[in-house]
Amino acid sequence: MTYFLTTGAEQAFSYSLSTIIVGVLGFVAAATLGSLAWYNSKRPPGWEDKERPDVVPDIDTNQ
Repeated sequence: MTYFLTTGAEQAFSYSLSTIIVGVLGFVAAATLGSLAWYNSKRPPGWEDKERPDVVPDIDTNQ
């Protein structure tokens, strides 16, 4: 019985720490860049008169 408990516990954490860190940082980067892209895109109906947050930089698309 103890064999099954110890074998399952050893295999539960098969991912390395670096893989987890890369996954978490990738998710944070994707969420941040997606939020910036959404805020700089055309406003959805009903949001045309809303102000842009101060933390989002203005991007000049006329170049």
